[in-house]
Formats: sequence, C-alpha cells, structure tokens
Amino acid sequence: MSEQHNERGPIKAVIFDMDGLLLDTEGVYTEVTHLIASRHGRTFDWSIKQHTIGRGARDFSDYVIKALELPMSIDEFLEIREPMLDERFPKAPAMPGAEALVRHLAAHNIPIAVGTSSSVHYFQAKTTLHRAWFELFDTIVTADDPEVGAAKPAPDIFLVAARRLGVAPADCLVFEDSPFGVTAAKAAGMYAVAVPDSHMPVEQYEHADLLLASLADFPLKAWGLPELV
Repeated sequence: MSEQHNERGPIKAVIFDMDGLLLDTEGVYTEVTHLIASRHGRTFDWSIKQHTIGRGARDFSDYVIKALELPMSIDEFLEIREPMLDERFPKAPAMPGAEALVRHLAAHNIPIAVGTSSSVHYFQAKTTLHRAWFELFDTIVTADDPEVGAAKPAPDIFLVAARRLGVAPADCLVFEDSPFGVTAAKAAGMYAVAVPDSHMPVEQYEHADLLLASLADFPLKAWGLPELV
C-alpha cells in the first residue's frame, strides 16, 4: 500500500475514528447483516459491504435495504439487528497498533479525541474490553451527540471534537478507515490519514493525505509528533 505523503506539522491534536480503525468491529457488522439478509434469500457480500463502511446506522440500513431489496423499513432493520450487535460487540478486539499509539500520544500530552459514527450505546458496548485506554481520550464525540447535526461525510463530528479540544481544525490530524470519514475530515479542514481495510480499492482514498496499511506504520516524526521509542 502506498505510503507517499507530504511532510506536515506540527500537529496539535489527533482525532480517531473507531470502527475498523481502533477496534475491529467491521466483521461484526458483516456477520449480522449477512444473517439478516440470508433470512430473505439475499447475500451481503463485499460488492455491497465496501459501500457501507463509515456510514451512520440509518444511512447504512437504508443502503443495505435498497441494495438487497429487503422487505422492511429502516426502523425494522435496526430493531432486528440491535440484539444481535449487543451480543457481539463486547468481544471486539483492538486493531494492530491502536492502543500503543493512543497511549503514546496521551503520555506526551497530545490532545486526542474519538469521532465516531456509533451511538453512545454502541460505543459503550464496543469498548467493553478496552476501557483503560479509551479513558485516555480527552473527549468522545458520537453520532448521537446533541452538538452533531449531521453524520459523516459531513464534517460535524470532527469539528465538534476539535472545538472541545480547543484546537483549530487546520492543526488537527484525523485517522480514518473509510472514504466517508476521509471526506468528513477534509471537509472539516483537517489532515486525513487513511488506514483502510485491505480489500478496499485504493483509488477510493485519493483525497487522503496519507495511506497506511496499519496504525503501527504511522511516521510520527514526519508530522511533528514525538516518536515511539
């Protein structure tokens, strides 16, 4: 995967997406959506999955229902999948390099935030095994935060995070795994580093400032941040 980038910095704050970036939850969404689709003789495969990554709950549901022609409303889809997700999310593992990078930035007093398309309810479930290092974040902005007017790819989530951190958007770096998230970060006037699923087409991330295979590969020094030792 390409790692070309222009050196920029120093970065004054870092904002992280959560699903598929800090925590490996995308597999849960895939499993549950496949189960729902199979009940109606449909198949939820990568050709559809790749267009759902980074969408908020209602947008995700709307896309899947239309793409698979499922005989249900958005609310019905969400009601069916909620208990299935609740059962699986508390077991979600961390993505490679995630905890180490978060702890490193926190130890060097770099302001850090989470900007996620998840609701507070699902945020709590997903972070069950990871409370200790998620407590290091200075602020958490979820999709149902009262200050968030629109979901990604709108910039709201990231702008709220920057405001709470007290840092100008131009001085913020966002880590994302989805094209929607990168679009949101750029719309907010921030730098965007993409760490996409290996199955995602690279051309969907041409608007990112940097493309990485893993958070562990991030060149901290090039962005004016303290190096891991």
